[in-house]
Amino acid sequence: MRLFGEYQGSSFTELLASTRSLALPVAPQSTATGAPPGAIDARLSIPHGTTVLGLKFAGGVVMAGDRLATEGYRVASRDIQKVFATDDHSLMAIAGAAGPAIEMARLLRVELEHYEKIEGEPLEVEGKANKLSQMIRQNLPAAMQGLVVVPIFAGYDKRRMVGRVWKFDVTGGRYEETEFETTGSGGLYAKESLKKSWRPDASREDAMRFALEALMAAADEDRGTGGVDTVRGIYPNIFVCDAGGIDETPAERVAELHRELVAARQRR
Repeated sequence: MRLFGEYQGSSFTELLASTRSLALPVAPQSTATGAPPGAIDARLSIPHGTTVLGLKFAGGVVMAGDRLATEGYRVASRDIQKVFATDDHSLMAIAGAAGPAIEMARLLRVELEHYEKIEGEPLEVEGKANKLSQMIRQNLPAAMQGLVVVPIFAGYDKRRMVGRVWKFDVTGGRYEETEFETTGSGGLYAKESLKKSWRPDASREDAMRFALEALMAAADEDRGTGGVDTVRGIYPNIFVCDAGGIDETPAERVAELHRELVAARQRR
């Protein structure tokens, strides 16, 4: 067996693989249902995250996600978190199979921390997007069985002093967006909302308002997207990433923005 000390690179996932600790999960045999070996039983209930988005503003990026996870037509969770800080200047928003997606976000954070400890400096934001692309590509066998992970990645580029946003496909292909991106079951409706409201000179507050309005529009049209739950006090997660780092918008502030948007609609 190889020892940890034999690996000299700066990748945490490659370090795990060098000790054979990292292996893709093997799907259960579905002989009882007659499905081919290795296939996932369609009757298994797998929680899925739904709508997330990322958009640029004048000083950085905003990422937001609704709080609902579903199992088919059933509510799996009303307050799941779908936006994760992967280091001090980058964020990942998840959509797809919730379990693998959350695990991928956590592993990416460890990967970036490991790189910084080994190299003595953080990875460039584009390199972080490349790392996530590699992880999505490694998940392809699981994705072919239904455990699809399709995230959005965003961060603040300290060298260029701008916010940047990437989308990905199931094969690990990455594509940088110049304005905004959405994904998940309500992504189409959220994108239509952002098309109407987004502008390149938007302030931080404007961008937060655009993000919340887009999620509200998605919840209006898509049953898989969770709206604002004022009874339970559940509001979308909204994160801001700029030169100063990452800030999660307090629920009280999101509630205030929601009241402002509702009041504006009532005045129309």
